[in-house]
Amino acid sequence: MKISLYSILLCFLFSCTTSVKEELPLFKAEAFETNIAGKQVSLYTLHSGNGLTMQVTNYGGRIVSLWVPDKDGKYEDVVFGFESIDNYINHQGERYLGPVIGRYGNRIANAKFELDGVEYQLPANDNGNTLHGGPQGFDDQVWTVDKVSDNSIQMSYTSPDGEEGFPGTVKTVMTYELNMNNEFVINYKSTTDKPTHINLTNHSQFNLKGAGNGDILDHMLTINASHITPVDSVLIPTGEITSVEGTPFDFRMATLIGKRIDEDNVQLNKGKGYDHNWVVDKTEENKVELIATVYEPQSGRVMEVLTDQPGVQIYTGNFFTGEVMGKYNKPLHHRGAIALEVQKFPDTPNQPNFPTTRVNPGEVYTQTCIYKFSVAK
Repeated sequence: MKISLYSILLCFLFSCTTSVKEELPLFKAEAFETNIAGKQVSLYTLHSGNGLTMQVTNYGGRIVSLWVPDKDGKYEDVVFGFESIDNYINHQGERYLGPVIGRYGNRIANAKFELDGVEYQLPANDNGNTLHGGPQGFDDQVWTVDKVSDNSIQMSYTSPDGEEGFPGTVKTVMTYELNMNNEFVINYKSTTDKPTHINLTNHSQFNLKGAGNGDILDHMLTINASHITPVDSVLIPTGEITSVEGTPFDFRMATLIGKRIDEDNVQLNKGKGYDHNWVVDKTEENKVELIATVYEPQSGRVMEVLTDQPGVQIYTGNFFTGEVMGKYNKPLHHRGAIALEVQKFPDTPNQPNFPTTRVNPGEVYTQTCIYKFSVAK
């Protein structure tokens, strides 16, 4: 077989990623094919064309695996998850591994809010509050696959009026795309026929050493944020916006996640580590900007987070115990992953000084989140 110089150059430039991908232990679609309430569930594999491979199920729009090369070209799957759809449906002790979160990401105090003089009661499942849209939130739904290609998938879901107590029929279209810049791009678009609250996010949990390969305390974290929204004993915002200056929450310069996580700090004690919303230092409202960077020195992997949202919830896997087994026969270690959930602030429906999450008929809710992967030079 004749090999052209052009082919050799392409192989060099992209580190022969095509042949490497073929050797990745990707999950078989059969392990994810099932029927839930008359809706078909399956598994889809996407490629960036420049080194990334991702597998997605339309059950909750979950990121099942995300393979990223290190500085030596060695691949690891960097997201927590399970090897079959049964484990996701039954949660196996851990529910929020890689899904879309909605209608409302994060917590709503006392599981209720008032809108235009009407009080809406929501399911209470987290210390009397509502967490991540409720027990039948967007992560528990089978999304319709509208389009799929080698590098992208478009899914949609229509949430009926009154679902989990929220007003309005909300139609959401969500696109996952891998591009040649090794970016995992998420775009959301939602409309409603009644005034309501919408706050979507993705709950992938990352370990840049590879899922199950120890903790993330040795990862370096940078957050472009000068303030947080402090919380009470059940992790509901107090309504304050406080400076990170002189606190363990100051990540404006790259800092080891584990350096201060166990300090005797009121907020750290409440979250059992980091489980807080940072107020992003935006240069322009609604503009997609770099807001955080995670760097793992051993592998050299870097993940940059870009978004148009005003907040990011950082969660450092404080409630993992290591008792639940994840993929590849590896446990979900305590502090074994970090989630960076871009969003508006928690409990915004009950906090008038926070950026609004209200969406009216005729308006379109949009959001962009980008996780960009590279290696340190």
